[in-house]
Amino acid sequence: QVLLVESGGGLVQTGGSLRLSCAASGRTFSDSSMGWFRQAPGKEREFVAAISKFGISTTYASSVKGRFTISRDNAKNTLYLQMNSLRPEDTAVYYCAASSLNYLSTQPKEYDYWGQGTQVTVSS
Repeated sequence: QVLLVESGGGLVQTGGSLRLSCAASGRTFSDSSMGWFRQAPGKEREFVAAISKFGISTTYASSVKGRFTISRDNAKNTLYLQMNSLRPEDTAVYYCAASSLNYLSTQPKEYDYWGQGTQVTVSS
């Protein structure tokens, strides 16, 4: 069992920055590859970024590449998402998720555990 708790969301103006955190407890954090997803009202949950178990590999959605950075600190059992140059279309509830797979997945169904989400709102 893995418990994930996101924090760091909020309201920011276009062009601003936020850093999301996801604190993990339960199973050994480095046993999981981790991902960030987001869901806007009326839309399906979509992939944002993923990172391998020891942070060596990362992958990003094309819509955020170059603006967002995923990272993790296994000593602190924490996942991060640094979001820069934010746009109104980035407005969504952001979720962190954990997977036991040994490859980076962009599919929500391949993640076993999910946090409750944190709201990010970007004003124009």
